[in-house]
Amino acid sequence: MEVWMKIQMYFQNNLSEYLVCVREHLVISLLSFLVAACIGIPFGYLCVTNKKTEKYVMGFFQILRIIPSLAILILLIPVMGVGVKPAMTALVILAIPPVLMNTAAGFSEVPEFMIETAAGLGMTGKQIFWKVRFPQALPMILAGMKTALVEIIASAAIAAKIGAGGLGGIIMTGLSLNRTDLLLIGGISVALMSLAAGLLFYQAEKIILKYKYV
Repeated sequence: MEVWMKIQMYFQNNLSEYLVCVREHLVISLLSFLVAACIGIPFGYLCVTNKKTEKYVMGFFQILRIIPSLAILILLIPVMGVGVKPAMTALVILAIPPVLMNTAAGFSEVPEFMIETAAGLGMTGKQIFWKVRFPQALPMILAGMKTALVEIIASAAIAAKIGAGGLGGIIMTGLSLNRTDLLLIGGISVALMSLAAGLLFYQAEKIILKYKYV
């Protein structure tokens, strides 16, 4: 009951500050997600079309994925300083592998006979890509993007360690002051935001991939 009272008092006295933290968390998460998608999708397709570069590209991003995000942040501070840039860089590195790997898997699983049939019907390379390859690979690409978005939102709390703001600031304050109410507010908010992102992405998938949910 005491913790619940403190949580109520926090929202009564600090609602505007809380909303700023939510906005900062969303902005850094969405920007990181967009950058990761813009890098991961083209490189994933490159891995399918150019087998010579596949092992280098996959290996490079897998090695980066092994490194903890916090360690990447620390390594980036001497180069980028503190703030949003190094936090975004760490989150992008975290999010690229699922997008890249799912994109490569999606394009790899397109049946060869469909491509040959499309070519036999006189389709150009661009038409084959947009009307055959991409639609067939899209479910896997979206699955990778959903995984990346949820991971980014859940991991963006570390941005507070280098002054990039977000809900992680509430969690860090709770840890430093040993306040359970702040830990619950920050932790539950991040969890709910991750769940909401997953559900929204699922609804978007149902709209984009109507044929799968008929």
